[in-house]
Amino acid sequence: MRQHNRMLFRTARAILHDDAEAEDALQDAYVLAYQAMGKFRGEAKVSTWLARIVANEALQRLRKSKRRDTIVPIRSIDSLEEINQIPEGSMSKGPERSAERAEMRKLLEKRIDALPDAYRPVFMLRAVEELSVEETADVLNIPAATVRSRFFRARSLLRESLAAEVDLAYEDAFGFAGDRCDRIVANVMARIGGKHA
Repeated sequence: MRQHNRMLFRTARAILHDDAEAEDALQDAYVLAYQAMGKFRGEAKVSTWLARIVANEALQRLRKSKRRDTIVPIRSIDSLEEINQIPEGSMSKGPERSAERAEMRKLLEKRIDALPDAYRPVFMLRAVEELSVEETADVLNIPAATVRSRFFRARSLLRESLAAEVDLAYEDAFGFAGDRCDRIVANVMARIGGKHA
């Protein structure tokens, strides 16, 4: 669970657009995966299999939410310049640099959140989690050609919205380590009756 938590949380978060809902979806997906473990045939990587379960759970929650809300506002279209991953070790550890990175991370998260619903999960899985086109298509249950076109469009939208000087690693975007990770592991283990890892 700890190995896949961040990627799976980001997948759910990209679909649901809400931290608390994403955590709930992730926990429910882990329980579903635990119950279906015997059906896993190894045709895909475990991470892809889990991401597919999380995406299905998140999409199911989204459909329920849309039915309740009836009207879902269409968010404005924002976007970002291609972001290069910067190794953590090369970053200055000073308080100014930390504050700067936190600000840039918030800007990045805001811009990704502003992507239209069809593009956000594709962008998150392809750019942030670096899944292949085929893995993304499998997780979201859409054709590979659709993944390619949505990813291209998402990048274009993001590029239009952010200034060229945005050069932030998305390593820190939608951070997951620490308490959130521990809480999800503990909750899932309690639900399936196991001991805490």
